Amino acid sequence: MTTSKTNPREPHAQPYYITDPTPLPSHIPSVPEIGATSAPLLSASYFIGARCAPYNEDFMLCRSQGRTGETDCLKEGRRVTRCAISVLEDINKNCQAEFRKHWGCLENENHDLSRCRLDEAPLNACVAKFLNLTKVIPNSDGTPINDYETPSFFQKKVKAKYEQ
Repeated sequence: MTTSKTNPREPHAQPYYITDPTPLPSHIPSVPEIGATSAPLLSASYFIGARCAPYNEDFMLCRSQGRTGETDCLKEGRRVTRCAISVLEDINKNCQAEFRKHWGCLENENHDLSRCRLDEAPLNACVAKFLNLTKVIPNSDGTPINDYETPSFFQKKVKAKYEQ
């Protein structure tokens, strides 16, 4: 009976994970995974975008400069990840009840933000109070989404277009 040794650099397939045992270069700092599912990330996405914009812009600039290798922009990407982790930790520390209620609603409503506006308003107020971060819709007039008569930004734009 012969046994064949597999190449230690080959990815190993496990039931749900594919891991590459190759260590990262030493100049790239390690960072933990965010460890959140899609609903909490969606709930906090505008706040992550507000606080992490400079790091995200650095990462996107790196990618737009033609660096497409696996490790070319990892340093910048890890800064974005660390920033997102810090936002989630701060939200959980200061606004945990509001945050859990909002992302729980998103989980139950198939990630439809418009169905969770009642749970979103207290979260936005709490995050604005404790973290000084506000939810700003891109290409809007800066009015918080909960202050519109029609809670959907898209519906407000469409309504304004037809009233002219």
